[in-house]
Amino acid sequence: MKKGWLIVGLAVVLIGIGGGVFFMGQPGKNVHISENGLSYVAKVEGKDFYIYKDGEWKSTFLTGVNMGAAKPGTFPGELAITKEEYLRWFKQIKEMNADIVRVYTTLKPAFYEALYEFNENSKDPLYIMHGVYLNEENIAELNDAYANDEKIKKEFIQDATDLVNVLHGNAKLPKKAGFADGEYTKDISQYVVGWILGVEWDPYFVNGTNKANPDKKSFDGEYLYTKEASPFEVFLAEVGDEVLSYEAEEYQMIRPLSYTNWLTTDMLSHQNEPDVKEDMAIVNTEHIKNTEQVETGLFASYHVYPYYPDFLNYQPEYAEVKNEDGSINTYKAYLKDLIKEHSVPVMVAEFGIPASRGKAHESIYSGFNQGGVDETEQGKMLIDMMKDIHDEGYFGGLIFTWQDEWFKRTWNTMDFDLPDRRPFWSNTQTNEQHFGLLAFDSGDKKSTVYIDGDVSDWSEKNIISKEQDHSVSVKSDEKYVYVKVEMPGFDFNSDQLMIGIDVKEGQGNTKTADGLLKFSRPTDFLVNINGPEYSGILVDAYYDSYYYQYGEILGMIKKEPKYRVKDSGLFNPMIHALSAELALPQTKETIPFASYETGKLVLGDGNPDHKSYNSLTDFAVKDGNVEIAIPWQLLNVMDPSTKQIMGDLYQKEGIEAVSVEDIYFGAALVKKGSTESSELTLNPYSWEPWELPTYHERLKPSYYLLQEALLEYTK
Repeated sequence: MKKGWLIVGLAVVLIGIGGGVFFMGQPGKNVHISENGLSYVAKVEGKDFYIYKDGEWKSTFLTGVNMGAAKPGTFPGELAITKEEYLRWFKQIKEMNADIVRVYTTLKPAFYEALYEFNENSKDPLYIMHGVYLNEENIAELNDAYANDEKIKKEFIQDATDLVNVLHGNAKLPKKAGFADGEYTKDISQYVVGWILGVEWDPYFVNGTNKANPDKKSFDGEYLYTKEASPFEVFLAEVGDEVLSYEAEEYQMIRPLSYTNWLTTDMLSHQNEPDVKEDMAIVNTEHIKNTEQVETGLFASYHVYPYYPDFLNYQPEYAEVKNEDGSINTYKAYLKDLIKEHSVPVMVAEFGIPASRGKAHESIYSGFNQGGVDETEQGKMLIDMMKDIHDEGYFGGLIFTWQDEWFKRTWNTMDFDLPDRRPFWSNTQTNEQHFGLLAFDSGDKKSTVYIDGDVSDWSEKNIISKEQDHSVSVKSDEKYVYVKVEMPGFDFNSDQLMIGIDVKEGQGNTKTADGLLKFSRPTDFLVNINGPEYSGILVDAYYDSYYYQYGEILGMIKKEPKYRVKDSGLFNPMIHALSAELALPQTKETIPFASYETGKLVLGDGNPDHKSYNSLTDFAVKDGNVEIAIPWQLLNVMDPSTKQIMGDLYQKEGIEAVSVEDIYFGAALVKKGSTESSELTLNPYSWEPWELPTYHERLKPSYYLLQEALLEYTK
């Protein structure tokens, strides 16, 4: 280590009364300077995490949010969020009574300028946990942190040291695709309370590094060293030492350091985990120690969700941990196990629940599922998890995430859309897009239609067909196709309202299998509004993408030759997969293939301004009017912004996109118990494609629930 930094450091800091400092020419009530000249704003002692505020060390349970780098119409690598947006969001986050914003990578100057300006005008600053990202393409390609002349390690260190300069307002980064660039002039270092380096580690990358570098058994640096470490843990220690030493030497500053980790690479043995890769690798940061030079210490950070991996559902002893009301709490059970393994303070750096229509995993005891949760329940679940995190001795919890992320994908919907067009529309079937406390709703200032029974959103120009006993109106936006059927004689409790939808030319059913409903043109989808007990969307068996993928291609469900027949008259319920068949290694159980009916429709009030608001509302019925919001993906639309749909599933192997001009809609009333045939006439609806989406921001009910709940942790 260069010892000359001490003299330089003392030239820019002056010790003040009560241990405060004047830091870089500014009052330092929130910056501490140690006897050896290093300054810092946070530190670790024992199992506690301290922040220096108003001239003294304070330890409280830290709450906050993770923040991504994207907004609708952009990918994260574009870093398109503006200073004005950051300022607005920082204000809302602070008003939610949160302490911390965590970011994953270096952002553009707008982020740091906004944070500087916000905190300069705030009595109580908003703090940052800052990450350093790794190029995941390099991870996949090299599978070894030391391969190709230590390419991954060197780039990791370079990005981290560049970020140190950024935090001190002393950087000019060149243009590079997918990376931040620009001139950084705002010193926000006094607001950064910790490093969280890295990503959720790929277990193959961890084991690949260990296997390829058996001689890397230890590291002994100026700031960090290892004890009984694996080669991968040595790699982490080397990077962390470079980060700490660079900031100490260049800026006479240091801060607590951690590494991203998650359940897949924790140090626990999950004996009933059915997926081998979820328990094949270990990253144990307890093997990384700090020297006396690191006055700020180390902490551990984990991403912990309640529904994944599967051992959370099936580890037998986890079902023995219960809440006060007797309900099983496997999330709390895992938190109890994990914290026992650590001598340092531990933070849950990510936890969350997506308020989406679609879902991908279930928490079988608690219902804290990955999707299928409404925005109010999202808030209640987050509050419960925050309480578990606090009660089990963690020093903080950071919610994933602040804003919804339209660019995201989910394993059970990703084959049904176009990857390069995801940011341009909102797919509520993809749960990963809807973890945010801040929603991006379609429409410039308000949504196109609120499904609430109030038909003032509609006008005569939306009517596509008008018959003697009913009319059909259609609208659409970046999230839904909206249908309104005005049918004065419709009795919701005794009648069936059938809405036919034709998307794809050259296929579809000309009538139902029982012959009771005939269509003026071959029909791909049938919406059945059938009273309060069940309403749903059905799909022509020939156009059933779920069956095609899991029956014909993957062979996970029974093959049905009749589904391959055009115009069979068969309409299937719309299903999404939740899990392949699972073989539990410890209990020797077999859990069958799991799915759920995603086409089932929810009756409710979809207006966020109403007290009875339910964000999962699909349809409303009032005074002979039926309003429905249909997610684009439930009509096999792969990208509404360019008007592309799924092609013929059986014409070529694999799902491909084809263009469409119009979608046809029609409605018919079927009286309960009727055996008479009904005719359903379909008429065209067209919409304009778009390059950039319109959207507006909305704070979800979960935000306001958390705003009240987080007050408890500010005491």
